[in-house]
Amino acid sequence: MDSESLINLTKATGDINPLTSLEATRQLRTELERRETMLVRRARNQGATWEQIAAALGVTKQAVHKKYGGRGLLYREK
Repeated sequence: MDSESLINLTKATGDINPLTSLEATRQLRTELERRETMLVRRARNQGATWEQIAAALGVTKQAVHKKYGGRGLLYREK
């Protein structure tokens, strides 16, 4: 998803219609989770520790390792 689409989704979360806002919020959450996973994988591939990643995310090392540790995140991106 490109930056413009993210901006439009973010704006839609403030729509007067709560159902429209909820749908936009769901889509935004899904995209942000996808991006976070990609960035954690990229950070690990570049040698970042779980502690560094946890600090960047504002969570504990245990929390980030529990969420991403078993996902086989180490691979070479093309």
